[in-house]
Amino acid sequence: MNSQLFNTESKLIIYTDGGSRGNPGPAALGAVVGGKEYGEYLGVMTNNQAEYLALVFALKKAKQLLGKTKAKQTEVEVRMDSELIVKQMNAIYKIEDEKLQLYFMEIWNLRLDFKKVTFKHIPRELNKVADKMVNQALDAQR
Repeated sequence: MNSQLFNTESKLIIYTDGGSRGNPGPAALGAVVGGKEYGEYLGVMTNNQAEYLALVFALKKAKQLLGKTKAKQTEVEVRMDSELIVKQMNAIYKIEDEKLQLYFMEIWNLRLDFKKVTFKHIPRELNKVADKMVNQALDAQR
């Protein structure tokens, strides 16, 4: 397995961001998984929906890069600047929006593919690469 995917022994750090221009508006996701940068246009949606879809994308990409067996042995730390999403994923805040509940359930199930998944809120200035990927995807769509 490519040891460059890991920041420490069998721990993978992932950065995610989602954003929309307007709320709702044209939206995109950004993610940094194993040092690789990803950005993808999502269509028209809310900022929170884009944040959740960035998280879904990143966990799926991590499993794809690691493979099923290695993923089961890997701890994943997801770092994102959305305090709301982090608090919802850590069961501090309830999720009232039905669409977000569906994304939450998908992420909850994706967590089972890994040894452990934790969610950490970071300041926006520490999430610049994922944010850059969001903006590049939005700019490319224009």
